Amino acid sequence: MVATSFCAMEADEDVPTLSAETFAALQEFYAEQSKRQEILVKLEADKKLTENILFDENWQLSQFWYDEKTVHSLVKVIDKVLDDRGKVALISCPTLFVPLKRQIGDRGTVTLLEYDRRFEVHGPDYIFYDYNNPKEVPPDVHHSYDLVVADPPFLSEECITKTSETIKLLSKDKIILCTGTIMKDIVKELLDLKLCEFQPKHRNNLANEFSCYANFDLDSVLS
Repeated sequence: MVATSFCAMEADEDVPTLSAETFAALQEFYAEQSKRQEILVKLEADKKLTENILFDENWQLSQFWYDEKTVHSLVKVIDKVLDDRGKVALISCPTLFVPLKRQIGDRGTVTLLEYDRRFEVHGPDYIFYDYNNPKEVPPDVHHSYDLVVADPPFLSEECITKTSETIKLLSKDKIILCTGTIMKDIVKELLDLKLCEFQPKHRNNLANEFSCYANFDLDSVLS
């Protein structure tokens, strides 16, 4: 009995213990995961996966949502240049997803590539995307999009360079890129995109000047 108790005590000592902070973080993670799944199930049941689900900005992920005028303008451009049965990829710009889906209806396909897993509620139209792994996208979507719209989350050469790899991997025609004006030269070098007169704006004003770039005459389409 004594030997058994001693072994049990040793076994208990080998079991790792979690700090209160770590345990709380785990609880929060699983609660969020459960909530996302609950929302997805309800939306699927109610056939409302096209509803506008816009979460709060997560500044740690460098999320800054477009204002309504910018969303309207970009959706207008996409709608005008997209042919019937066309395909659009949205990279790291989730605020465009639902308004665009509503605008083009069944005449086109919209896919959201996004790091924030809260947007998994959009079901099969969502692909998890981490710009640190630019080529980790499903092979069946390579060079399949008529239009790729991207908004790299960080104003850094590394982020723009890696996001550009993904854009080239997905695109077969038109490209729209929204990022800081200071990135103009590298955008030209990597993707040969031209600076547009149209300037995207955000709900929360950013300190850095923001610009739009494209490989077609976006301003003429918008006018």
